[in-house]
Amino acid sequence: MEFLGKKPAATTLAVGNAAEDRALAHLQAAGLRLVERNYRTPGRGGGEIDLIVQDRDGTMVFVEVRSRGSKAFGGAGASIGRVKQQRIVFAARCYLMRLPAPPPCRFDAVLVEGESVQWLRGAFEAQ
Repeated sequence: MEFLGKKPAATTLAVGNAAEDRALAHLQAAGLRLVERNYRTPGRGGGEIDLIVQDRDGTMVFVEVRSRGSKAFGGAGASIGRVKQQRIVFAARCYLMRLPAPPPCRFDAVLVEGESVQWLRGAFEAQ
């Protein structure tokens, strides 16, 4: 739908989904395999993991995808604060409890800024 000759701005959800698609394509091109997308913990106050992928060596990788139009205000990476990290770790623990034998794990981030995609392996540690 157009209004006064302008196309509507993309929704936040559409922008986020597009960033996740680009991040996943980047990771798959590097040989990682998708296990689950948008995993949410049950109940209120839990966390969400954008992508869960498995590396070639069997490591389970929990990936936070962040998107920004530019690097202004610290860019996409600056938005993964301590509280966000804690929620991701909580969600990862919930996910791992479902497995009979949890594999080695790591927490990565994929930053999508404009046309750039940057993959940060081991972006943070579980505390």
